[in-house]
Amino acid sequence: MSFKQITSFIITPIIAILIIAMQPLEAGVPANNMAAVALLMAVWWITEVVPLAVTALLPVVLFPFLGIMDGKLTSSTYYNYIIFLFIGGFIIALALQKWNLHKRIALKILMLTGTSPAKILLGFMLATAFLSMWISNTATTMMMLPILLSVVGNLEDLYGKEKLKLYSIGLLLGVAYSSSIGGIATLIGTPPNPIFAQIYLINFPNNPEISFSQWMLFALPLSIIMFTIMYTLLYFLFVKGQSKIWQGNQNVDFDKEYRQLGKASYEEKIVFIIFISTAVLWMTRSALNIGNFHFAGWASLLDYPKYLNDGTVAISMSLLLFLIPSKKNKGEVLMDWNTVKNMPWGIILLFGGGFALASGFKESGLSGYLGNELQALQELHPLIIIIAVSAIMIFLTELTSNSSSTTMILPILATLAVSTNIHPLMLMLPATFAASMAFMLPVATPPNAIVFGSNRLKIKDMARTGLVLNIIGVIVISLWSYFFAGTFFGF
Repeated sequence: MSFKQITSFIITPIIAILIIAMQPLEAGVPANNMAAVALLMAVWWITEVVPLAVTALLPVVLFPFLGIMDGKLTSSTYYNYIIFLFIGGFIIALALQKWNLHKRIALKILMLTGTSPAKILLGFMLATAFLSMWISNTATTMMMLPILLSVVGNLEDLYGKEKLKLYSIGLLLGVAYSSSIGGIATLIGTPPNPIFAQIYLINFPNNPEISFSQWMLFALPLSIIMFTIMYTLLYFLFVKGQSKIWQGNQNVDFDKEYRQLGKASYEEKIVFIIFISTAVLWMTRSALNIGNFHFAGWASLLDYPKYLNDGTVAISMSLLLFLIPSKKNKGEVLMDWNTVKNMPWGIILLFGGGFALASGFKESGLSGYLGNELQALQELHPLIIIIAVSAIMIFLTELTSNSSSTTMILPILATLAVSTNIHPLMLMLPATFAASMAFMLPVATPPNAIVFGSNRLKIKDMARTGLVLNIIGVIVISLWSYFFAGTFFGF
């Protein structure tokens, strides 16, 4: 057995059993038992000795047996409106991929930006960031990588592989990093975002819901700031000076690749209309109050506006794809269930496990106990706490998946916020953003791993650039959350 397996299957279970048997925390039996389960899940998520989704199912078994939560209540935490927001959004994303609309969008953006070295980098980064707002970061990177490698291959034939080596590294890093940064802009862009929304609701059920539009209004400017900084850094590290060896760009022809797609089909047009309509409906559903600006939202026109949520919109629009017939494939509709089978159901179970973990923290009394223990931190300035939270999350995510790190840390931060008299959004939001800002290692995020798999990067290439971006990310996320979260979310 490897050290990882020994730690996960022998050492950690023994410690968990000792916690249950000895009850070391002065917080009651359920809280001690919950601490044991949380420890076991955290170690299994970090080491990934079993699939993440399998670890996520542990509460279904352990919570009832250990008296933490009722079996029915535990099971119900696995499905809620956030889950259906993700499912509906992913079905629409799969429709974009099925009809090749995502490639048309990407090439159109590349055509608009131009074909100089700096503009090609900008084009790839813009296309990747935009698609990652709506499609999974993994799928976006997988789609953009072949286009990028095709362009790089053509340029290498023209100018030589050695001369283009530095530039190709910049392009690869640009796609990986843009995918992560674009994902933070919307509530469905990357798994930590919907995980945050539900854990926040579990811990603070009386606080207003975080709607799609509120999230986007707050997160999109942050995404744009990070994108601008990242592009500037990559430009000076990998692009500046390329024009000396890159005279003429006659071999970079995005128009040709776009023409090869042919005219947009009926199916592409309908899917695009549904995609845009869904985004608009998400952004305009709920009321928005920012300063003196007030927008009532279209849901207020209905008889039961509080009955609707972003998950309702997502499923409503995605169901249309199963009803509208295809002209290209007679007898079929725009979306079929075989395509939906490609949805990452493991991630959905991971969401559920995270929500169960958060509920267990609260119901067992472990949250209250941790809150009392953490009260000493209220002597620190809130900005220092936010910076520390962001840094811990970014560097933790370098070693474990951003979904599992978010799931582990957010319930603790909810408790920390109460004990330090800081609004929970001031801690939970930066932690959620930071979970998507790990840029140093291939294992940190799927986009990093995908571009590293091209065999055109060395770990040192990613680590040196990623470390700078990690530090910048900590600073930008912390300052943005500290100074603007209250303005956007009304506290």
